[in-house]
Amino acid sequence: MEDMKRLAVLGSTGSIGQSTLEIVRRHPDRFKVVGLAAGRNIRLLKKQIEEFNPAVVSVCLEEDRAALKKQLSGGPILTYGEDGANSVAGAEGADLVVSAFSGAAGLRPTLTAIGAGKDVAIANKEVLVMAGSLVMAEVREKGIRLLPIDSEHSAIFQSMEGHRREDIRSLLLTASGGPFLNTPLKRLSSVTPEEALAHPNWDMGNKVTIDSATLMNKGLEVIEARWLFTMEPECIKVFIHPQSVIHSMVEYIDGSIMAQMGTPDMKGPISYALSYPERIDSGAPPLDLITLKSLEFFEPDMKRFPCLNLAFAALEEGKAMPAALNAADEVAVEAFLKKRIPFTVIPELIESVMSEHSPHNEYDLDGIVEIDRWAHRRANELLDKYDKLI
Repeated sequence: MEDMKRLAVLGSTGSIGQSTLEIVRRHPDRFKVVGLAAGRNIRLLKKQIEEFNPAVVSVCLEEDRAALKKQLSGGPILTYGEDGANSVAGAEGADLVVSAFSGAAGLRPTLTAIGAGKDVAIANKEVLVMAGSLVMAEVREKGIRLLPIDSEHSAIFQSMEGHRREDIRSLLLTASGGPFLNTPLKRLSSVTPEEALAHPNWDMGNKVTIDSATLMNKGLEVIEARWLFTMEPECIKVFIHPQSVIHSMVEYIDGSIMAQMGTPDMKGPISYALSYPERIDSGAPPLDLITLKSLEFFEPDMKRFPCLNLAFAALEEGKAMPAALNAADEVAVEAFLKKRIPFTVIPELIESVMSEHSPHNEYDLDGIVEIDRWAHRRANELLDKYDKLI
């Protein structure tokens, strides 16, 4: 037990959380789960508790905590809400915290983990999108490791290993292009949530799958990469790569490009973050190079993917504009999934919220959280005028 790495998993019932626990299941001699934080999927969480026996568990609401307590005989300390998630993030004995909450809900717990001096494997891109400067300052102060789980950032991280930062010319993020890469532009206004959720390569949660269809996920990843790797925005480029085999690349000043390849399976980057600097069997199928017919790359069409432009604009504006962008996107994606707005209104709603936000000062954490709340509120108010479009 001495050599085991102890994990706290934030978002254990989500896609990344489940894949993380699958890797733990494959390597019971290497990992021990000491904390789990989830949303409202109590049924799955109960199974995870019974299998992994964590010391502390958090759920979203008090009523869920009470319901879960009735179903368990003894077991972990049960908590709820933001305080509960923070208690899991700072769980005693945890060596590594997996930050896999969706959206802004992951910001404070991730900062709690960093503040407690724990290494963090981060899958929640919104944490760095909303508060990249603050988060990285805390990472430097505490001297902890922030290990990327996003496939693109993991690929960059792996492609930088063994090389000097000052020799990097640019970061090259790849994007599949999602399900509507070749859909006629005039039909995009009538595509359904079901069509948008049918990603050609990746199996992900609903929010990130819709963001992949709009390419907002790549815009958020550009912002994340700016902070995670301390790169200027003009040194971060995006390419459409429909095969999703090369997960991202690093270009060096001598003209060399280092790329990380693999099958589109999140267990690969998750396992690397969990075991770093070692590598372990992730359970992801190996890449069959013989069957690869071609590897294509081309620039994204900004008419097809206006959300990518909005993300670059938010990054250029800086301060709390990325937080406003992220909040508006969360509202817009949820509205599309509920069939309140057409697919093409997602960027319109985001741009409307951004146009009403004029960041003048650098923000502390409370200020960023307030901007997030304002942008959520304003986006929901603006939704009313779009309802008539459906």
